[in-house]
Amino acid sequence: MILVWICIVVYSISLILILFYAFAQLNLLINYIKSQKLVDNAPQLDLTNPEEVPYVTIQLPVFNEAYVMDRLLDNISLIDYPREKLEIQVLDDSTDETVETTAAHVKRLAATGLDMVHITRTDRSGYKAGALKEGLEIAKGELIAIFDADFLPDADWLYKTIPYFKDSEIGVVQTRWAHLNRDYSILTQVQAFALDAHFTLEQVGRNSKGHFINFNGTAGIWRKETIYDAGNWEGDTLTEDLDLSYRAQLKKWKFKYLEHVTTPAELPIIISAARSQQFRWNKGGAENFRKMFRRVISSDMSVKSKFHGILHLLNSTMFLNVLIVGLLSVPMLYIKNEYGHLREYFIVMSFFVISTIIFFVCYWYMYKKTYGGGFKNFISYIGMFFTFFSIAMGFSFHNSIAVLEGHAGKRSEFVRTPKFNLKAVGGNWKTNKYILKKISPHVIIEGILMLYFAFGMYSAFVVGDQGGDFGLFPFHLMLFIGFGFVFIRSITDKQ
Repeated sequence: MILVWICIVVYSISLILILFYAFAQLNLLINYIKSQKLVDNAPQLDLTNPEEVPYVTIQLPVFNEAYVMDRLLDNISLIDYPREKLEIQVLDDSTDETVETTAAHVKRLAATGLDMVHITRTDRSGYKAGALKEGLEIAKGELIAIFDADFLPDADWLYKTIPYFKDSEIGVVQTRWAHLNRDYSILTQVQAFALDAHFTLEQVGRNSKGHFINFNGTAGIWRKETIYDAGNWEGDTLTEDLDLSYRAQLKKWKFKYLEHVTTPAELPIIISAARSQQFRWNKGGAENFRKMFRRVISSDMSVKSKFHGILHLLNSTMFLNVLIVGLLSVPMLYIKNEYGHLREYFIVMSFFVISTIIFFVCYWYMYKKTYGGGFKNFISYIGMFFTFFSIAMGFSFHNSIAVLEGHAGKRSEFVRTPKFNLKAVGGNWKTNKYILKKISPHVIIEGILMLYFAFGMYSAFVVGDQGGDFGLFPFHLMLFIGFGFVFIRSITDKQ
């Protein structure tokens, strides 16, 4: 009986935490809707006036990017901005032959009159944060734009973003990510679906009310003074962007998020690349909760901003709650049918389906902004929503390991997400030399979990005296599909 009550308590706590998160998302949706009625009358720099044109440094932190380096450098060389006020730093931590090819490419572009420099380091300490910090020491610009290797900003990107720095309190301007290969596969569609929600609902919902938001590591621009005032880049977490963002906002710097300015990028097309990216993001989020929790709580920010800030830092921890609910849902099915006196408890627990309804509404609003409304799009959305939820739950074990390591303070190497640029290799991603060939032990456990939730579906037919209990069958079906997708793709993507 003790184990039964432990199961009930842990299951209930996890459901309550997911519900809190759902209500927070609903509040962000309300903020987002209200923000659409606001007119942005913020003062802007007049870039037609040479005296108002600030010096800009573009930083390109790269590491072994053989398939996208030429595309990146050629694209950045087309940026429209006064040459005498623009510097481009290629911060190259590469350890392969791309060091030489990149140096040669930079030299060719510099010969055209572009102020482009190739900066290498003898060691990779601090990883991306370390490279950005070293580049900053010699950067000429008062504003620092940052692009990862797979991002391709439009030529007028600087003219769309820099004017907002007229306000001396603005420390960061962040743009929305767009997706070069959204429709490549189910995997890229699901990633785009999740990122679109973040870059519409969450970023706008938080920013419009002055809550904590984050620089997303790329496709944004910093005031150099803000970086130094916040304590500079630090490499003690895997998400240095989130870390510096919170430190800057605790220093009262304002962030400006531009939903209407998009910066296209490539989504990971194989699951091992997505896994490494997810691991880094989720572990980094937990590391930043560990690092920033006390600072946020003790700050003089509003109670509501603190609440949203803590939930923001705990975003990745939701995967752990989802995993716990999933694992315990099977024994809870048996407990429900074995202990009739707990009937009222399970009636109350059914209320928590509201979390799914809230997420459904929030994501629909985001989807509608991207694809438009109408019955046909709504039907497509229903399929996409449950596909996304299933695959997200399939990642829950992998991401929970990352979260637990982050909260425990276990350090790990910064693993870059391999880029592909399929046009450069004739569409054959299997030739990519950066793909990890070794299958993670986590994959085996994900296969076992697939079978576990198949047993959960089977249990729906055999428990109880009234011909079964199918209340959790849809949930177990989604978990079975999600873990099955992740397990199978993790094996087949290695072939």
